[in-house]
Amino acid sequence: MEPDDELCRLNTKIARCTLCPRLAKYIRQVGEKKVKRFVHDDYWARPVPSWGDPRARLLILGLAPAAHGGNRTGRMFTGDSSGDWLARAMHETGFANMPTSISKDDGLVLDDAYVTAAVRCAPPGNKPLPSELSNCSQYLLAELSILKNARVVLALGRIAFGAYCRTINLKGLAFAHGIRHQIGDGKILLASYHPSRQNTSTGKLTWEMWLDIFRAARSLVRA
Repeated sequence: MEPDDELCRLNTKIARCTLCPRLAKYIRQVGEKKVKRFVHDDYWARPVPSWGDPRARLLILGLAPAAHGGNRTGRMFTGDSSGDWLARAMHETGFANMPTSISKDDGLVLDDAYVTAAVRCAPPGNKPLPSELSNCSQYLLAELSILKNARVVLALGRIAFGAYCRTINLKGLAFAHGIRHQIGDGKILLASYHPSRQNTSTGKLTWEMWLDIFRAARSLVRA
């Protein structure tokens, strides 16, 4: 089976997942109550599939869909400020054909990059429980077995970094912005602060810091 077909089948399974009752209840409630600026939108309000280039050399691992971003639009890093930062940086470094990420049907196409998350449902307060991270790890593990070309894993934030390490049984690795770890088989684990509004509005993560991460990723996938 081709990677495209395998990922499509896996994403169908993800979208139907009901392993975490707390998260299933929360994303339904968010989709029903909405927020004023999106009151006329039809929310996805289900586990959010991963997406991108099935033959990607760069795998981008976020924390989870945003309640009014991916949980609304049905695509990771789409329809919120984090998605704006990600799309713009990927476009500037040649991983995307356009600098914005608004909806599933906006024409954004990734080249040599695949986007996934540690948890596929938006968690309350952006804080998934350990059991929820554990439940979702099976999907990440399945993706890693399909994405055979992935040689650089970019983990966005400490939780995503830890989730990746636990999923493939890596121990003792430190998280820090910009840190790189050689993890065997020619693969590299690259870490960054998450482009959450909390980090970008406070200056913990500046645009130049963020863009440097993607410049590094571009250089590493070509090495």
